[in-house]
Amino acid sequence: MDGKVVKLLRYGVIVELGDGVSGLVHISEIAPEFVAAVEDYLREGDTVRVKVLGQKEEGRFDLSIKRAEHPDAEQQAPRRPSRRPTSEAFERRLTDFMKHSNQRQSDLNRFKSNRKRGKR
Repeated sequence: MDGKVVKLLRYGVIVELGDGVSGLVHISEIAPEFVAAVEDYLREGDTVRVKVLGQKEEGRFDLSIKRAEHPDAEQQAPRRPSRRPTSEAFERRLTDFMKHSNQRQSDLNRFKSNRKRGKR
């Protein structure tokens, strides 16, 4: 089924199917790969092929571009890029944290000892 993109949203797009019927294509249903920004894939006015996944309230439909164009994509979950730091980056961040932590502890101890001397 073909439709026209009428509105871009942060979390997907609204597609008009005709006769006043519209539906949402969630960002995870736009492409088989991870989609960080809807604008990278679609523009308002684009004609897209969609598959109807279900119907929501008020006659709105859940739609998928990914499943219409790539039927085998139903079994594949989108992979999000890894944000884990490399071991070198982790070691550097840990070293910086320890240096900062030790400095703060030293300052705190110096503050406490100065307060004790001033009260007596």
